[in-house]
Amino acid sequence: MRADHPFLAPIDAPVVLASRSPRRAEILRTQGIEFVTVEPAIDERLGEDEDPVEHVRRLGLEKARVVAQARPRAVVLAGDTVVVLEGRVLGKPADAAQARAMLHRLAGRTHRVHSSVAVAHRASGHEWVDHQTTAVRFRPLGDAEIARYVDSGEPMDKAGAYGIQALGALLVESIEGEYFNVMGWPLQAFRRGWNALAARLREQKA
Repeated sequence: MRADHPFLAPIDAPVVLASRSPRRAEILRTQGIEFVTVEPAIDERLGEDEDPVEHVRRLGLEKARVVAQARPRAVVLAGDTVVVLEGRVLGKPADAAQARAMLHRLAGRTHRVHSSVAVAHRASGHEWVDHQTTAVRFRPLGDAEIARYVDSGEPMDKAGAYGIQALGALLVESIEGEYFNVMGWPLQAFRRGWNALAARLREQKA
């Protein structure tokens, strides 16, 4: 990372992003952080009676732990995101029909996006996880609009069947909370987690 970053403390260690998400990678790059990506192999299914917030926090930490075991001296960053409407988690659509159904449910209503950030550094024994929640309101949508959006292909690899950073931005009427959280990487939580590890490493050197 850039040595003169005004908000992130310097850490002298390789960085691994435990995710193949292009959105998370893009956000990290805006902060001048150099990293490699590794996709962790874990079961991402929602646990029985598991609260959505507990779910994203657990998965974020599990992803970081799995990769940190193989790379103990690296700073491992991971996260997870869920879209929740009336207590029900909307995952990535399996097909176009499911994407259309999700967007019909979201149209004209407010849902919540929960995203976690986890930081693990096995060599120092440091683990940290936090999350952010953003409320997102969609404008009313017609059948033809939804069909055209699904035909664009954008909804197919995204929780809730939309991406706020691209074409899906025009679905959104308003948000309450952090924008980057909806993209899947809450920057303020990341800042806290990164700086907490930097402080831990300074303490261990003292």
